[in-house]
Amino acid sequence: MSNLLNTFITELRRGTLTLAVLSQLRTPQYGYSLVQLLESSGIAIDQSTLYPLLRRLEKQELVTSSWDTSESRPRKYYVLSEFGLEIFLQLKEEWKKNSKELFSLLEGDEEDEID
Repeated sequence: MSNLLNTFITELRRGTLTLAVLSQLRTPQYGYSLVQLLESSGIAIDQSTLYPLLRRLEKQELVTSSWDTSESRPRKYYVLSEFGLEIFLQLKEEWKKNSKELFSLLEGDEEDEID
């Protein structure tokens, strides 16, 4: 695959990963549980991508975090803030709208390829 194509794929995934992560944080999740949830939906994400993303979302006040030290291994849990939920719901609607529009364009494009 060309470097240019890899660049475009990375750009495309960046926004979708943010939306995917936000969608799973309505209930508290720690990093590994989040990776598992996403992978079970077919969305692969490296921990080296996930943790910086979670830190950025926390800095933007979309996500809050807290430590659970009740088990032998302390875990940092992340969950949507009230503001984060508002933003997520708006992004979700925007994603649905954009997806429909793009799908319509791409469907027309496939008809051109068949000819």
